Amino acid sequence: MTDIATFVPSVETDQLAVDTLRFLAADMVEAAQSGHPGMPMGAAPMAWTLWSRHLRHDPADPEWADRDRFVLSAGHGSALLYGLLHLFGYDLPLSELKRFRQLGSRTPGHPEYGDTAGVECTTGPLGQGLAMAVGMALAERMTAARYPEITGHRTYAIVGDGCLMEGVSHEVASFAGHLGLGGLIVLWDDNEITIDGAVGRSCSDDQVARFAAYGWHTEVVADGTDIAAIDAALMRAKGDPRPSFLAVRTVIGHGAPGVAGTSKAHGAPLGADRLAQAKELAGWTLPSFSVPEQVAATCAVLATIGGEEHATWLEEFATFDAVAPERAAEFRRARARLLPAELLPALEAVAADAPRATRQSSQACLTAAMAMMPELVGGSADLAGSTGTVCGEVVSRDDFTSSAIAFGIREFGMAAILNGMSLHGGFRVFGSTFLVFADYLRPALRLSALMKQPVIYVLTHDSIAVGEDGPTHQPVEHVESLRVIPGVQVLRPANDVETAHAWELALTRVDGPTALILSRQSLPQLNVEMGADAGGSDGAAGRGIEIAATGSEVVLAVGVAEQLRADGYDVRVVSPLDRSRFTADSSAHTISIEAGTTAGWAGLVDLAIGIDEFGHSGPGDEVMARHGFTVAAVLDRIREYLDGAP
Repeated sequence: MTDIATFVPSVETDQLAVDTLRFLAADMVEAAQSGHPGMPMGAAPMAWTLWSRHLRHDPADPEWADRDRFVLSAGHGSALLYGLLHLFGYDLPLSELKRFRQLGSRTPGHPEYGDTAGVECTTGPLGQGLAMAVGMALAERMTAARYPEITGHRTYAIVGDGCLMEGVSHEVASFAGHLGLGGLIVLWDDNEITIDGAVGRSCSDDQVARFAAYGWHTEVVADGTDIAAIDAALMRAKGDPRPSFLAVRTVIGHGAPGVAGTSKAHGAPLGADRLAQAKELAGWTLPSFSVPEQVAATCAVLATIGGEEHATWLEEFATFDAVAPERAAEFRRARARLLPAELLPALEAVAADAPRATRQSSQACLTAAMAMMPELVGGSADLAGSTGTVCGEVVSRDDFTSSAIAFGIREFGMAAILNGMSLHGGFRVFGSTFLVFADYLRPALRLSALMKQPVIYVLTHDSIAVGEDGPTHQPVEHVESLRVIPGVQVLRPANDVETAHAWELALTRVDGPTALILSRQSLPQLNVEMGADAGGSDGAAGRGIEIAATGSEVVLAVGVAEQLRADGYDVRVVSPLDRSRFTADSSAHTISIEAGTTAGWAGLVDLAIGIDEFGHSGPGDEVMARHGFTVAAVLDRIREYLDGAP
């Protein structure tokens, strides 16, 4: 078998391949009259060096579990990635490159997970690709700790100045350095240009010193066209036990007369004349969208080498399966995202008789699930005790066998890392913080939904009942703001039974994220029957008054219903665990009670009782009373409505 480390393309082939990538990218942008040619033209040598000498992958099976991962964090340079995928034989024909950025093509403006074979994650929102690469590297280390016989891959990423300026890069780079994620190698496309002009207009960070301070191995490659120097730096990075940051000095729009090295090369087509001049200067005489036979043949050999490495791994897995069949079966089950048969009964068994907060009910569910699902891993943004996500000893640079992760006070970084871990495969992941801090992680939650990743977000302290911490910590608009993100399953349980069902829904879902909205304060174990649409009922269906309440407000709704029944009304109380499945009873007066904004309820019910202002600092029950969340105050609102209702 040929080894990728011993098959080295000739200098002539290297230059031809680099020019092929440059001009495929420029041709794509020119044909679309839209896109970013500058980054691909400058970064092509580092990308070619990585893919031709180091990346371990099999284009015939992009889902091979032990492949190296490659993340183009600077997703605006997508044309570079599409050129690489085409050259190496992924299912991306030249016809798709010619349809770059066109509706329905497999070459969208930014790489999109699920649309294009070989694209490991959706990138474009700068910094998140780097963060997801950190998550993939962490998942590799945790997989290797559990299955050392069949695990040994790396994670590579190319980042730009924008990725490094975004705050999330600081969160995840610090985290990666802390854990010593040595399988992570990041190449920085150091071209000194952003959209508006020179980097120096807005940033003077010493990025190499910064990453060194985080505990990374760092190197500078002064000439981004020097393939031998880039190759040597990658070799040293692979031999270092720390994560590696390689600063590769490049020229944006390399070889394009008049725009190379300027922001003009960043986000606009070069134009037919300038592109022709660039090709002439490079000695490129082939028609648009051409791949020289010499380059195609070399990439075919490299793809074959990847296939041989995959075949060797399959033999290793067969040996592992024969020696440790139970562990091999567990590995396959986890990667297939299948649940143990005994899981759901175990979740249902956590219900208690005494009142408790749903964050505590959730902790009981999580403990039961983790006992049966070794692949269920996660942690909190430094709030495990408060959010009910205490999971034992945490992962450390010396021990990756644990299931608990201490993310530190890094909500955005946590969520983006979880996305990377989920995309890596083999794990079901969760992260937790206070609901009000969902704002800090929202961009990553949005990508969870966009990529259809089943990340579980445990969000506690769910209303103004948080109390003394005051309005900065009291969510008002947050539940509703999560509900409007397409693809996010938002569940707000009212008791133990509903919390167990919420975890069941979260774990059985494999095509998108779930947000569990949980209370800080204790709630009674109401006898609420689960229903298909609403979630439960404690009275006669479909007549008189229907009160829909979620979470901690269900007990308030039940108290209100008792008074209304004493007034002679037929009242039904429903608990919509998932409001997206709730349909109001058109034959009844419908009323909602939720300690949050009324914006989403207004079009669903006749009377929406909520809070459309910020809370106050004080004991939780007093704050709730101040805003009208008492039986007496709610009754007054409902009676006033009924008096004027037709």
